[in-house]
Amino acid sequence: MSYDYLIAICMVLLSTKVFGLITGRLHMPQVVGALLAGLIMGPAMLNLIQPSELFDQLSELGVIVMMFCAGMETSVDELKAAGKTSFMVALLGVLLPLGMGTALMMAFNPTGPMLENVFVGTVLTATSVSITVEALKELGRFSTKVGNTILAAAVIDDVLGLICLTVVTSLGGQGGNIGLVLLKVVLFFLCAMVLAFLAYHFFLWCEKKLDDRKLNYFPIAAFALCLLMAWGAEELFGVADIIGAFFAGLIISTTNKGEYITSRCAPLSYLLLTPIFFANIGLSVTLPAMSGSLLLFTVLLILVGISSKLVGCGIGARYFGGFEKKQAVQVGIGMVCRGEVALIVANKGMAMGVVPAEYFSPIVIMVIVCTVLTPVLLKVAFKGDSPYEGLEVSTLAEKMVMREQLDMVAQQLITKEKARRNKQ
Repeated sequence: MSYDYLIAICMVLLSTKVFGLITGRLHMPQVVGALLAGLIMGPAMLNLIQPSELFDQLSELGVIVMMFCAGMETSVDELKAAGKTSFMVALLGVLLPLGMGTALMMAFNPTGPMLENVFVGTVLTATSVSITVEALKELGRFSTKVGNTILAAAVIDDVLGLICLTVVTSLGGQGGNIGLVLLKVVLFFLCAMVLAFLAYHFFLWCEKKLDDRKLNYFPIAAFALCLLMAWGAEELFGVADIIGAFFAGLIISTTNKGEYITSRCAPLSYLLLTPIFFANIGLSVTLPAMSGSLLLFTVLLILVGISSKLVGCGIGARYFGGFEKKQAVQVGIGMVCRGEVALIVANKGMAMGVVPAEYFSPIVIMVIVCTVLTPVLLKVAFKGDSPYEGLEVSTLAEKMVMREQLDMVAQQLITKEKARRNKQ
């Protein structure tokens, strides 16, 4: 058995931290440093760290935990309030990229099958909110109207993107049934509501039966629920596993122990899984030689990838959500990131033969550029805003009370532990 993976993980953790500190000095979000660490240390440049199945699995677990924590820090009431706005943001954020991406591909691939052109547009519909979530947290803008709208829109975007992908694969002769997909999506949400009811009452029962010395049982039960829902979403309902993890976090957020559970699960994310997730995106990139025409296509694809989400989602926020112009731009930028979602769609297209091999590299480059630029553009968009501007007063007050309660519980545990040691 080889133990080289330990050195690889060590190098990833150290390099993401170093590059994160450098980007922090440059007043950029540290997630940019983690992405650049994977790109520079990986096959694309220095080739010091190789992609591996272990990194892929840890990366997948990392994004699951990140979205689980995001769900626990999200107010269900605020998500409900943002429902209509988020739907319009997501809908326009799917339709405009689909149309613009298809048109761009038609211009460069006029004699190719229409399905190839549409599939590139389908790749652009994807939104990967995990990186946006980390950037918003770092900027102190996560629990705001803008942050909640982005998060809710990304959830709806995933469903709409799933439907879009199903239609395209059906046209490609893969036998996708859109009616079955819609049925599975509905069943997933129904099951999520049932689990929410059961989990809420289970945690209430545990609070009555367990004393403070057994508080560690709550994070374990919550994390088990996260993994169960992530697996069920992907395997049973065909919905992305991160959506299942996010809804598991939402369920936990409704319990009295939500803040305590968050404080125990977060270290697992930022100490190990989050750095590996971001670095792994960079590790998976290779940069082959490209012709002048393909290079032009790459540049235009990047511009379309950014502008289509910015304009589409921004219009949805501005005219259907009543956001101010600056806030609408912030929402649009928050939906620009593609990340692993677009790569998964592109890989599926390659497997089906509907994405020409020469166009796969431009798609990967577009994903990386959008992923790196999103946190940077978010920082610029929020520049000058108060860190508490847009934060719901009720949410802030609730979190302050919960933190005070958590501190009291922690102090009680420390006092009891000291008393026990003194007796010994």
